[in-house]
Amino acid sequence: MDPHRLKELLAQVGAGTVSADEALDVLRSLPFEDLGFAKIDHHRQLRTGFPEVIFGSGKTAEQIIEIARRLKDNAQNVLITRLTPAEAEQVRRAFPDLTYSAHARVGTLIHAQPEITGRGLILVVAAGTSDVPVAEEAALTAELMGNTVERVYDVGISGIHRLFAHHDKLRAAAVLVVVAGMEGALPSVVAGLVDRPVIAVPTSIGYGASFGGLAALLAMLNSCAAGVTVVNIDNGFGAGVAAGLINRREA
Repeated sequence: MDPHRLKELLAQVGAGTVSADEALDVLRSLPFEDLGFAKIDHHRQLRTGFPEVIFGSGKTAEQIIEIARRLKDNAQNVLITRLTPAEAEQVRRAFPDLTYSAHARVGTLIHAQPEITGRGLILVVAAGTSDVPVAEEAALTAELMGNTVERVYDVGISGIHRLFAHHDKLRAAAVLVVVAGMEGALPSVVAGLVDRPVIAVPTSIGYGASFGGLAALLAMLNSCAAGVTVVNIDNGFGAGVAAGLINRREA
């Protein structure tokens, strides 16, 4: 449940416009709701400031729809990651207001537009066009968390002058998410140019010796530049959340 909605409900009980029994019905599914195949954490937004996210991979469209319906019923914004186009079409039949990015494989159902709570700009940087799907997952996640996000794509080190053309934007960002496959060198270069946190995201893009992103992951973990934090291979969602938490304005 959204903290603002909970405060509103408590105020209504205090004012007598909502009875205690009616409020109890609203709160009955807290802290979680057991659907048998999933236990939905309705308290997550109260604890962490961001509602539970639906990881679409491995779930049927029917399961995704039912979880989304319960989240929507609790007035929460819904983020669905790793949602295939075929599943998205089924979800859209149940929820015509679904916004879907096939590139990022991310679907959203917006109950209320997120309030901008981030202190500064989150800049998402992608080394190559093939890395953009993971970068977009990070960008869309950070935006839904209430951040101003900008993107700089296709600026990998094979043409390093492309990155330097955005030097002012790099230095203006509060947090940077840097996404790269192949040898994964871009986060080290970026971290050597700025005095801001850099969240490195290795992708599974590359030829055989990249081992599905393992080469990029190890390169980022061994970065000689200070201030680089690394998430898992292709984990744009995790990078977006981490950037949002770092950028969050104190209450």
